[in-house]
This record gives sequence, structure tokens and C-alpha cells, in this order.
Amino acid sequence: MTHNRLELHARLASLEARNRELETRAAQLEDEKRHYQWLAESTTDLISRHARDGTFLYASQAARDLLGYAPEELIGVSAYDLFHPVDLAALLNKSPHVYYHDGFYQQTYRFRAKDGRYVWFETTSRTRRDPATGELIDILCVSRDVGRRIRAEANRERLARVVESTTDYVLFCDGDERLFYSNEAARRLLGLPREALDAQLERAYTPGSLALLREMVFPAVARYGSWSGELEMPGPKGPVPVLSVVLAHSGPGAEPGHLSLLNRDISLRKAAEAQARLHQEQIAHANRLATTGELASNIAHELNQPLAAIGNYASGALRQLHSDPQRPAADLALPLERIDAQVQRLGERLRHMRAFVRKGQTRSRPTALADVVDAACRLCEWQYQQSNIALHHRLPEALPRVQADPIALEQVLVNLLLNALEASREQPGATQVEIHAWQSGPREVTFSVSDQGPGIAVDQAAAIFAPFHSSRREGLGMGLAISRSLMEAMGGNLSLADGSGGASFVGKLLTEASSLHPSKFRSQS
Repeated sequence: MTHNRLELHARLASLEARNRELETRAAQLEDEKRHYQWLAESTTDLISRHARDGTFLYASQAARDLLGYAPEELIGVSAYDLFHPVDLAALLNKSPHVYYHDGFYQQTYRFRAKDGRYVWFETTSRTRRDPATGELIDILCVSRDVGRRIRAEANRERLARVVESTTDYVLFCDGDERLFYSNEAARRLLGLPREALDAQLERAYTPGSLALLREMVFPAVARYGSWSGELEMPGPKGPVPVLSVVLAHSGPGAEPGHLSLLNRDISLRKAAEAQARLHQEQIAHANRLATTGELASNIAHELNQPLAAIGNYASGALRQLHSDPQRPAADLALPLERIDAQVQRLGERLRHMRAFVRKGQTRSRPTALADVVDAACRLCEWQYQQSNIALHHRLPEALPRVQADPIALEQVLVNLLLNALEASREQPGATQVEIHAWQSGPREVTFSVSDQGPGIAVDQAAAIFAPFHSSRREGLGMGLAISRSLMEAMGGNLSLADGSGGASFVGKLLTEASSLHPSKFRSQS
């Protein structure tokens, strides 16, 4: 009896412990259920369960944000009715766009929201089947909005098509200068196959441009992220000038050292610039011819003076011979030497005139500004003497050489000097024209031509450099326009610094790299 009672108590205690264990387990399962329910309701992905015909059996709260539907509004609705027709056909026909692996389906498609717009979804589906019969029980789905990704991919595809079809030469290279992409235009120019994975950058640029890329461009891109300038690429008919932009790849997934090189063919622009330079040189040549006409009296004076001296020395030598036919030849050495000196001087003057008038290309090179000023002043000296106007120029001896074409710069100065002389003639009390020059910057020299004429009105200051604008009735109005054009062609500029109380024109030119020494001046009048 006692034994049975004890056994009963033991069984009851075991049952109570089992019940408590089951209650604890049930509580844990309920907690887990609430936890998973919370996860399903909190995630930004839409979690849904569907019957075999696609009808919604459950939808998480994300349906509100993604589709505008309350979850209960979707219950009983077939998901297939909300598919975009094209994407539904792909699903039902098991298009290759529908990915399947080990019971999981994945598809990217468009799903209609409550307001009628379509949302791009990427859905991963898992079917549940009866283990015994294999009959479909339901379908579990996790769907996320991938519209931003789809639009980004579409943009990338559009950009890729643009890059592939553009006439610019587009290249991508890595840190080892290996070309891992070239568009069709670049492949045609360089003769590369479509998959030119072994091509090196040296195949895409001429040796000079490749050296520039390595020495200057790549370090600049590494520091600043981009560079632009002119390079040359090899072509079937010779080097092709290109305007290049080099960019460092940046952003997520970008590899260190990867670069984009965008190259635009500027052969036509270069040809047009060459034609424009030729046209400018032709106009400048015509202007020099016109200026030579204005300098006709100076030319006559330059020729007359040495010819008169030669005639005098020759007449003196002849008189000595007539008076004493037997006198030694050595007595004629002095007049012959002087005749020779005058012939040399005449030849120099003629060469100078010919060089000034001669047609040629403008080529800048290191030039002594003082020498050009002296030459221009000599050309205009006779006109100034005839008009009784003094011409003064005062230049530092240690002035650095400037980058200029000597003949073009002389033409600019002659135009300015003749204009200054014309202005001074019309002004009572005007006595002189001055030329000054100084170093105005580390790589810049400035010169000025100032007169004592009536000056230039404020309303005329902006128009004086326009072609065919002239204050003289007989003037063509091309001198200042051509002078400014020539200065800009040499990398400088020309402007009116002051038009009151006489005009003052200022020209600026670049210098060659050199340092100044203490200034020593020379003065000439």
C-alpha cells in the first residue's frame, strides 16, 4: 500500500514537471513566434505567403510603404493580377530571367502599387510541398524594392552605349598601363581587337605624349583627380592631335590606379587655327606694306644719306687722282675705307627694310626688347625729325629677353609710334613721344608708348582696337587691330592704359626663364 502510494506520488510529480516543461516550451515558442512576427513586421522587405494560385494568404506591414496597401487589403488578392503583363508571361513561361536553384526561385519584375504605378521588385520564393504527396501547400516570398538599382543599371547601360558609339577615343587603363577597355572609335584608330586585354598604353599615344603622361599627367591625376590638355595618338595617316581628359576612377569598387582617358580629335580645329594664323599673317603683311608706304620718306632718307657720302668720297678720290696721277695708291685707302663703310651701312638698312616687309610666319623666340625698340625707332626717326617731335626711349639694360617674333613686335611698335606721331602733330605744345619698359612680374615684361596728343575720349576707348576704326580720314583703321592680334599671337596683350592728357598704350609679353640683375639704364634720344 505504502509502496503504491509512493509510486503514484512519483508519477504525479513527473507529470507536473513534464507539464511545467511543456508550458515553458510553449511560452518559449510563443516568444519566438512573437519575435519572428516582429521581425516580419519590422523589416523593410515585403514578406508574404501565397496559395498555389498566387492568392495572398499573408502580407507584412512593409506592404504599406512599398505598395500603398494595408496588409489586410491584399489578403485574397492574386499576386499574378498585380504583375506587369510582360513579367507575368516571363514567370509563367519560366523565362531565363527567372532564376531557379534548389527549390528557390528568384525574379526581378514590376508589381503594380495601389496608385497604379509599377514598382520594381526582386523576389525570392520558396515552395512548400507535402512530403508524402508532393502536393504544393503554399509559397513563401521575400520581396524588396530594387527600383533604384534597376535605374542605376539602366543609366550605366545607356552610358556604356554612348561611350561605345561616341566618336571620341575612350580608353580605360590600370596602374600597370594595361588597357582593359577601348571603345569602337579607339579600336578603329589604333587597330585593336575588341578584347584587347593585353594592349599597353604605349600603343595608344605617341612617344612624346606617353612621356608627358608618365612625367606630368599621372602625378597630377593622382594628386588632383583629373587633368586635361593636348596629346597625340598614332593614326593610320600619322599622329592625331587630341584634346584629352584623364580621370581617376573613384567610388565604391574602384581599383587604385585605374584611369579613364577621353580623347577628342581636334585635327579640324588645328587646321582651322593654322588657316586663321595664315590669314592673320597675310593681313599683317599687308599692314607692313602699307606702313612701308608711310615710311617712304624715311626710306629715301636712309638711301640718300649713305649714297651722298659714297659720292663725296668717290669725288674726292677722283680729284686726288686727277691732280696727281702718279700718287701712291695707299693715299686712297682712307676714302675707299669710308666708301666701304657706307656701302655696308646701306646694305644693312636695305636688309632691315626687306626683313620688315617680307612675308613670313610669326614665330616667337627669346628676343632682346631693346634691339627691337632700336630698330623700330630707326624706321620712324626721319618722320619724327621732319615733324620736330623728339622720340625718347629708356630701357633697362638688364631687362630679360621676351618671347616674341622680332619682326611682328617691330611692326607693333612702328604702328604705335606712327599713331603717336600723328596725334602729336595735331596737338599744340606736343614735343615728344616716350617709350618705357620694365619687368612687371616674375615672367612678364611691360612696355609703354606715350604721346602728348589730344588723348582718346572715354566713349572711343573700347572701339579703337576694332578693325576699320580710325580717327584719321585717310587711315584704314587696321593698325591697332593688327597690333593687338600680333601681341596675342605672341602670348601677350595690348591695351590702352590712359587716354587722357595724351594716349598711353601698354603691351605685355612673357619672358624666358631668367633672373634680373641690378638695373643699369641706357638713354637714347
